[in-house]
Amino acid sequence: MKKLFLASIIALFSLGLFAQDSGFGIGAIFGEPTGLSAKMWTSEKTAIDGAVAWSFAGNGFLHMHADLLIHNFDLISVSEGKLPLYFGLGAFVTFASDLGLGVRIPIGLAYQFEGAPLEIFAEIAPGLSLLPGTDFYIGGGIGIRYYFK
Repeated sequence: MKKLFLASIIALFSLGLFAQDSGFGIGAIFGEPTGLSAKMWTSEKTAIDGAVAWSFAGNGFLHMHADLLIHNFDLISVSEGKLPLYFGLGAFVTFASDLGLGVRIPIGLAYQFEGAPLEIFAEIAPGLSLLPGTDFYIGGGIGIRYYFK
């Protein structure tokens, strides 16, 4: 059983020997909010990401967001893989007792493994709630995504 598991892991990683700055990735984000995360690259330096997640703030509520991200691969050099700084602009909607809507400005780091279709990331996303009232918003978390060809 251990050999089958190990062979499956090796096969999974060997299927994705490509850069994580292309394609579609899906995974999880843990923090505020916590849930499913996805990212689709639109060029070598831009991507659209989003999440469907649960926020634990207040009584808790469903949170969805989407962001346009710009990545800078030149600021931080690492011996293996890539570590781009990214920033962007996005929107969020929340489903609680009142519908919420706002804008967010995500800023983060994403480590892209060399030779494996994985990305780990950490971000903070300050923003502004516009509905049901105007209020400061801050989100963020850490996460991981697996990229498909």
